[in-house]
Order: sequence, then C-alpha cells, then structure tokens
Amino acid sequence: MSYWATLPAMGGKLQEALMRAMISSRKTPLALALLVALLLPAAPMLAAKAQSASAGVNSIVAVVNGDVVTRSEIESRRRLLALSAGVSGDAGAQGGDQILRLLIDERLRIQELSRRRIPVTDQDIASSITNIESRNGLPPGGVVQNLRRAGIEPRVLYDQIRAQIGWARLLRGMLGEQATVSDAEVNEYLNAQRARLGEPEFLISEIFIPVENPGQEAQVRRFVTDVIQRLRQGVPFAMVAAQFSQSQTAIQGGAMDWMTADRFDTAVASILRQMPEGAISNPIRVPGGFEIVLLRDKRISGRDMATMLTMRQVFLPFEGQVNPQAPTAQQLAQLQRAQTLSDQARGCEAMDAAARGSPRPADPGPVRLDNVTPPELRDLLSSLPIGRATQPIISMDGALIFMVCSKETRNMAEANPQQARDILLRDRIELLSRQLQRDLRRRAQIEMRTNSVARPG
Repeated sequence: MSYWATLPAMGGKLQEALMRAMISSRKTPLALALLVALLLPAAPMLAAKAQSASAGVNSIVAVVNGDVVTRSEIESRRRLLALSAGVSGDAGAQGGDQILRLLIDERLRIQELSRRRIPVTDQDIASSITNIESRNGLPPGGVVQNLRRAGIEPRVLYDQIRAQIGWARLLRGMLGEQATVSDAEVNEYLNAQRARLGEPEFLISEIFIPVENPGQEAQVRRFVTDVIQRLRQGVPFAMVAAQFSQSQTAIQGGAMDWMTADRFDTAVASILRQMPEGAISNPIRVPGGFEIVLLRDKRISGRDMATMLTMRQVFLPFEGQVNPQAPTAQQLAQLQRAQTLSDQARGCEAMDAAARGSPRPADPGPVRLDNVTPPELRDLLSSLPIGRATQPIISMDGALIFMVCSKETRNMAEANPQQARDILLRDRIELLSRQLQRDLRRRAQIEMRTNSVARPG
C-alpha cells in the first residue's frame, strides 16, 4: 500500500485532532506548554517589533518594596501576550495597566516566597522548561531560543513559572492541617451531590481579573471587554487565562471541574443557566473583580455515560517537512519503521518500548471516545481491537501509530471521594490565595516612576 493513502482519507482536520490527542498536561502547566508552540511561527514578526522599540524601553516604571519593574519587562510581557491573548505591542492603555498590575503582583509573590524561604530552585525551572520542550518536540534550549527570536527575555517566562510553582507550595504550607480534607467533609460533599441528582452541572473555564481599587473599576471593565472580544475572535481561552487570570485555575488554563450551580458565585450561576455550550460570557462582576466564563459543556447531574480509552501512541518524526513526491532517505526509513511497528506490535508494552526517545509522550492520558474529532479518527479508535496497532497515519512532519489498551464504559457524572477532596481543597486554596494577595498589596510600598501607566492598587 502507499504510505500516503491514509492522509486524504482521514480528512483535513486530522492534524488538529492528533495534536490534541498528543498533548498531556500532567507535569507542566498546559497553557505554558501551548504558548511555546505558538512562539514558533510568530517569533520573526515579534522580533522585528522588538528591534523597533524606543531607546527608553529600559526605564524604571515602578519600584515594589525596593525591586524595580522596568519598561523592558512590560514590553516583553506585552510581546508574550501578543502570542497568547492577542494583546499586541500597540494595544490600548488599559492593556498596559493590566500588564503592570500582573508584574507587580508577581513581584509581591516572589518577594513573599523569599521572605518565607519557600524553595523554587533553578532545577525546578529547568524541569518545567524541559517538559515544555519535550511536549512540543523542541530540542534542548529550544524554548530560550524561540523566546529570544521573538524579542522576549527568557526571564519573563522563568518568573511566571517560579511564581506559579512557589505560590502553590506556599499556599499548601499555610493551610497546614486544612490541607487535609477529612472523610467526614468528603462524605458531606458526596451526600450533597447525591441530593442534587437531576440538576444541571456545568464544565467551565474561567478568567478572574481583580479590581483592587474601586476607582479603577471602569478601566478594568474596558480591559475585560477587550479581552472578551479577542476571545470571541478565536484567541485561545487557556492562553489568556494563563497570562491574565488571578485565579489559581490559571495554571491549568482556567479549566475547572464539573460543578452544580450552587458552587459558583450567584451572578456566575445566573449567567451559566442562560448560556449555550461553547459561549463566552460578558464581564460578570463578582466580589473582588470580574469573571469571564467559557461554558465548555453541561449535563444532568448523575447521568453521563461515556466510553473511556487508555491508549498508546508512537510518533516518528521526519527531518524537515515531507514532500510526498520526493521523500528523503530519512523519511523513507521512518515510514518503513512505522509500517513494521504497525504490523508487528502486539500489546501496549511494545508501544511503550517503541516510543522511548520520541519527542511526544507514549501515553496521552485518559481519552473520552465521544470527544475525539474528526469523526473518522473516532470511528477508527472505536473499531480498533484492543492491543492492535493502527496503520501509520502520515502527516507532514512525521508518522503516528495508535493502539487502544483498554475500553471502559462508565458514568462520568458519579462523583468519587478523590474528586470531592480535590474540589474542597481547591476552594480553600483559592480563598487563601485571594486573601494573601490582597494583604501583600495593602502592605506593599509601591512607587510609580511614570505617568504613562496608571498606578495600580
């Protein structure tokens, strides 16, 4: 058979589906990993903008408890946001104000981590960067190279990672005994969930933008409205959440678990009941700031039967993009290797062995069959015998082989004790995070050095 025969048959959306299937978010914040993938095509354009920046770009904008925030940092973060949130270097003043607030809050968090001696080592940062590179098929050093090509100082990303890792460690440490959710609390939560069987449940992603000063509410609302417009134009929600949201869900791109309406703020719950699936809300005023909500899905509590797959995948990359009319010797060798694996692999252990050294993980994590797109790929996986490899699926940058290890049909709406513990602990961490951030800002000495960006706080 022709190696290329599977490509047109699978449809034009195959690449999008395969990329989603190959992403695993268990070690590195998902949004940060996606960000580096977006850096690749945009880097030359952003680098050109960086070179045209004014000579005054390194001036001091603010001093936060003795630590400076420079214009250069704001411009670097602005360029980073240009990739993720569509906030370009010439965005309105409200965008610059929000970036400055984010940088000030980041400084306050890092200072608090230092004061409390919460360790975030260079190895922690390096490990996160390595995970990002591995999941995006980048060579060692590829993240730094792409950041610099885009005119972005790597420290911008390092500071984000350091603040996220350290802040999570600090909050869990501060919770003390409250970091352990008791069996009685779990049972109370599960009993309450069972009492709500038949009620709607919502699966959302959120962005929380704080309003630290009542006098800034109109300005923040304008910024939030601008972000919503960009989201509705197709900017990835997870990217915006990772860069702007001040909720603890930001580290996972704003994604939350299934919850009934009573678990949300009343204003959010009221909007969710009216929203269609896939919609993005208008600004929702909640205590402390504004919420932007993406309704990803909804269901009736207690009723959600689904077929779940465990899978393995082996990706064999090509050197350069393939020309189907004239493949190189390396590409032909990879195609032959893929066909041999497809013919001979029996069992997921064989796939694990074949995937060693691959730039993409062998295990993509649990896969819900009815969420797989395009339909051709879903049908392929549905009919694939357990432990049998697919024929090679060829893309422009490599060959991919799938294998289904197990299939299980279960009720996804049944809450289990571990989910209950995770939700209760997340709520406690979120409340503590917002309280501590407000306290840090209230006690901080923040000196503004320019009138071009409004004073936050």
